[in-house]
Amino acid sequence: MTVVGSGGIRFDSYDRTNRFEKEYKRLEAPMRERVRGKLVDLLKQPFPPGLAFEKLKGYSNPDFYTFHVTGNYKVSLAVEKRVDKNENTQTVAVLRRIASHNEIDRAP
Repeated sequence: MTVVGSGGIRFDSYDRTNRFEKEYKRLEAPMRERVRGKLVDLLKQPFPPGLAFEKLKGYSNPDFYTFHVTGNYKVSLAVEKRVDKNENTQTVAVLRRIASHNEIDRAP
């Protein structure tokens, strides 16, 4: 189950987990291109409506979020706060998985 809306989250950057990288490399080229476009949108404020950014209910510490790549494919991510060398706090989206809607809802 999801809660629509980001609650005011703004990302400064994103990182990819090894699992995300593996799943991303298995995608066909047109899908990879589509994901790249959505990652650009992820850093925009406010999020474009087509991103369909949602918080997954039942997950906290860390909270998990998803956004739609297509009608059936989603990316899951966690949010991390990091302090850079100038002691500025940055919000980083840690990309965890890219898979079908059902797979993400079962195991984000």
